[in-house]
Amino acid sequence: MMDTETPRAGHAPTGAAEPGPAVPDIRATGLASGYGGRTIWKGADFSVAPGEFLTVLGPNGAGKSTLLRMILGLLQPAAGELEVFGARPRRGNPAIAYVPQRRTLDPDLGVGAYDLVALGTDGHRYGPRLSPRAARERREAVHQALEAVNATGYANRPVGRLSGGEQQRLLLAQALVARPRLLLLDEPLASLDLRNQTAVAHLVASLRARYGLTVVLVTHDINPLLKVTDRVMYVARGAVSVGAPSEVITSENLSRLYQTEVDVLTDRRGRVFVVGLEEEAAHPHGAAADEGA
Repeated sequence: MMDTETPRAGHAPTGAAEPGPAVPDIRATGLASGYGGRTIWKGADFSVAPGEFLTVLGPNGAGKSTLLRMILGLLQPAAGELEVFGARPRRGNPAIAYVPQRRTLDPDLGVGAYDLVALGTDGHRYGPRLSPRAARERREAVHQALEAVNATGYANRPVGRLSGGEQQRLLLAQALVARPRLLLLDEPLASLDLRNQTAVAHLVASLRARYGLTVVLVTHDINPLLKVTDRVMYVARGAVSVGAPSEVITSENLSRLYQTEVDVLTDRRGRVFVVGLEEEAAHPHGAAADEGA
């Protein structure tokens, strides 16, 4: 496993104190997750620097999404320590945006795309209407978010009539409208064809660069993200490995994680294929098979 810190920028002037390394947005020490006294995975030591892109990989039932729940303060660590922005995670942190795994929307759903994105600014609000000034600021924020994800062309269409890729763009816009520092994405590429998977992956990377976001993205397939992610966290059979894709996704490392012979192959286009997990795919391993991703 690896644990990297943001390097210091240059040298301090003579007589001045040299700046220390940036505080990681996420830091885990001996972190373990679990439900009802049952451990799903353990022994995770890593940090995520401001602006970094971390992709979380692993088979169904490995416990990938539990990391997001702990960062959100919805699930307490089973062991170890977790810090977000230098403090213990807390529910409702406005600096964190979360996009859950997308479900297929009813084609007859009449909610407009604009209104769906606007929920990111005031979906929690009850009571009196916004003041005229606040309403103008809200409209501008929604417009900017739609523009950022290239969705202004269908801002007035019912979301149920949009494609899966278009719906995913709107969910990203909804997350961005409140200007978060940390973006958590749970299976944003699921149920999309290869073209849309690649488009969404590059869109997330461009939004990260545009807004200076830190990104933690859960997925099953690394290939659409190989060119945009900084590091990967691979979760399998209760163990965790964190590092650069070329260091983590290897035959030797995955064989160690899965405790069986695994081959990692790379084709001429640079795509990665993991061979030898057919039984794993058919029968997700023990502890967390029914606990989601």
